[in-house]
Amino acid sequence: MYKILKISDTVRIPPKMFGNPLSENVKRVLMEKYEGILDKDVGFILSIVDVDNVSEGSIIYGDGAAYHETEFNVLTYVPELQEVVDGEIVDVVEFGAFVRLGPLDGLIHISQIMDDFVSFDPKREAIIGKETGKVLEKGDKVRARIVAVSLREEKKRGSKIALTMRQNGLGRLEWLEEENETVSEEN
Repeated sequence: MYKILKISDTVRIPPKMFGNPLSENVKRVLMEKYEGILDKDVGFILSIVDVDNVSEGSIIYGDGAAYHETEFNVLTYVPELQEVVDGEIVDVVEFGAFVRLGPLDGLIHISQIMDDFVSFDPKREAIIGKETGKVLEKGDKVRARIVAVSLREEKKRGSKIALTMRQNGLGRLEWLEEENETVSEEN
């Protein structure tokens, strides 16, 4: 889920930046410090939206930089348990499919793709349902539910988001459209 959060921090403005407007300096320093950071409590910080309050600042003896207390808003992405998400398949491997969920990727294990016996076709890089003939491959748009989240602050790559598509209303978007058309025709 995308959120806008308010954060407070002390910002260090180095002397080489003193000639520029304070608001520009503060935003630039905050962008360098926060954008692209993964935090367990806040989530993945995508952008500094705006800077609200900047104090007058102080200088510490022995350090020529100015320190300013500031409040600012950030745009974050926080994957939440049981959240239904839309994404794109970015890779299909023998054990499942990876889905791009904005700034992070999630994994749909092969057992969670559909209610059918499935097999992996390495030549096509696709997962195919034995009875239904449904195919899932790179580039497909899907709707899935988050069933497990493990965020690691040290590195984005170590974070894990587990997904399922084995519930009503979930799956490849084309499959869902076909199901809706079938239901409409029956009524």
